[in-house]
Amino acid sequence: YLIYMLKIRLQRTGRKNDPHFRLIVAEQARKPKTTQFSEILGSYDVQAGNFTVKADRVKHWMNVGAQASPTVHNLLVSNKIIEGKKINVLPKKSPVKKEVKKA
Repeated sequence: YLIYMLKIRLQRTGRKNDPHFRLIVAEQARKPKTTQFSEILGSYDVQAGNFTVKADRVKHWMNVGAQASPTVHNLLVSNKIIEGKKINVLPKKSPVKKEVKKA
């Protein structure tokens, strides 16, 4: 039987222009909005900046082998739940190359 890698990631639950997220454990192959996840670990209200999480459960899932997504990893590091450095989530910008026209 297949064993899928578990991810700790954010699932958007908020209305339009009012982002709220759940912190869930789900198989990596599943879509983010799926209802088939293992456990809800916490929530994140972006506008208020409230990040509530069950730290003991996060550590349990990470010991079992679940990996945090880069954004979740940064949230956990900034809230001192796990040790480590933050990960750059934003893509690197490359300079626009101009084409040289030959006469």
